[in-house]
Amino acid sequence: MSGMHQFATRRLFLGSMAAGAWALSAPGAFAEELSRTPKQTEGPFYPDHLPLDTDNDLLIINDASTPAIGEVTHLHGRILDSGGEPLRNALVEIWQCDANGAYIHSKSGNRDSSDGNFQGFGRFLTGSTGEYYFRTIKPVAYPGRTPHIHFAVKHKGQEKFTTQCYIKGHAQNERDMVLRGTPAKFRDLLVADFAPLKESRAGELAAKFDIVLGYTPEQG
Repeated sequence: MSGMHQFATRRLFLGSMAAGAWALSAPGAFAEELSRTPKQTEGPFYPDHLPLDTDNDLLIINDASTPAIGEVTHLHGRILDSGGEPLRNALVEIWQCDANGAYIHSKSGNRDSSDGNFQGFGRFLTGSTGEYYFRTIKPVAYPGRTPHIHFAVKHKGQEKFTTQCYIKGHAQNERDMVLRGTPAKFRDLLVADFAPLKESRAGELAAKFDIVLGYTPEQG
């Protein structure tokens, strides 16, 4: 994909995302308390050495010209409290394995075949709408786990919140021990639809994953 088309695609996506955020922030958008996102384990592969580049574009490291391997995904959502109020200045972190199943961690499996062009970790600070945005790859499975993306949310005055986002309808979800550790009635709060992005002619995807803080112990 040319740089010009890539820029246009991202601009169109971000424009539609901003419009959605405006609609959700309108008065009365949340009349009732929202379902709270279940907490999940941080897992063993939070980077033990953070990359030099920790921005929200995981496909390009610094000024490199070669992008990471994988299905390009525009991952976005909002960080909210249980009453639907957006959280400003929430630090959102994501990390995931590359297309070969390797994390940027010294003890990750498959390190010998890792994609050196994949950042593997990113950060985003939310604004007044609570919105976050990352450009990354669609998560892939590796031995023992269904595809997923790890999330951590840090907000002043609150304990760090960790969870994981899964692909809606993926065949391996029902066998994943981490996902099954959350009661079945709450699992839908941990999945996102990785759908084709209409504005893209290069097969890019978009996934929306909102995080509502204030989970309760029975949610897992």
